[in-house]
Amino acid sequence: QVQLVESGGGLVQAGGSLRLSCAASGRTFSNYPMGWFRQAPGKEREFVAAINWNGGSTSYADSVKGRFTISRDNAKNTVYLQMNSLKPEDTAVYYCAADWGRNYRLDYAVKEGRQYEYWGQGTQVTVSS
Repeated sequence: QVQLVESGGGLVQAGGSLRLSCAASGRTFSNYPMGWFRQAPGKEREFVAAINWNGGSTSYADSVKGRFTISRDNAKNTVYLQMNSLKPEDTAVYYCAADWGRNYRLDYAVKEGRQYEYWGQGTQVTVSS
């Protein structure tokens, strides 16, 4: 059974930092893109960051560029999201996503949610002002 399990969310003051982790099991995703998305209350899910299979290409939403960093450790089948200078508008449930089968060793990061086959259950991030 494939599982993506996020961790590292929580409550933080504006300007603070959090590091999210997403550990995958049941399949090896080292040859496929992975990404982070978020959904705030009353809003649609939106793209946050993505990384290609070997970490050579990353992509970010304009709203997080320069503050968030995505990385991966293929040996651990894990993707991370380092979030710095957090703002109240970053408050949302954060989901990691993994492709398996569509984009084998793609050179660039994938931003479209529909390209991802597997999703985690989400972790809440709340930023207080």
